Amino acid sequence: MQQGGQQMECGKEQQMQLVCVRSASTGEEAMAEWAAEQSSSRSALSLFKEKEEEIERRKLEVRDKVFSMLGRVEEETKRLAVIRQELEVMADPTRREVDAIRKRIDKVNKQLKPLGKTCLRKEKEYKMCLDAYNEKSNEKATLVNRLMELVSESERLRMKKLEELNKTIESLY
Repeated sequence: MQQGGQQMECGKEQQMQLVCVRSASTGEEAMAEWAAEQSSSRSALSLFKEKEEEIERRKLEVRDKVFSMLGRVEEETKRLAVIRQELEVMADPTRREVDAIRKRIDKVNKQLKPLGKTCLRKEKEYKMCLDAYNEKSNEKATLVNRLMELVSESERLRMKKLEELNKTIESLY
């Protein structure tokens, strides 16, 4: 540790000597150095200012472009709103007609439901009546046939009796 401490002390002494040597250099060199530093700092400052101005100019250009695009977007939005209104005006009459027709269809559907039920009920009644009618017609036809048979049988019997009577009368004369 002692050797490390001695080396540090030596390093410090050498730095001090260098500083003394530098400060001992001539005033002209110091002035020239200072002037060079000043001009380099001025050129760095002017370069920085130019870059700042360039950035500001580009920033303004971008802002102008953005505002111009926003203006166009607003104009297009207005145009779209106008077109939408025109479409609604064009579609509005047909929409009203469609709504009116739909309401009429709904109304007719409401009227058709009970009519359909009545129709089905009447069809069932009709079928029942038709079946009853057909049954009675068949019964009537059977009865008419039976009546015809009876009438023809009666006529035949009467004719037979008439003939017998006729024979009897002829035999009497």
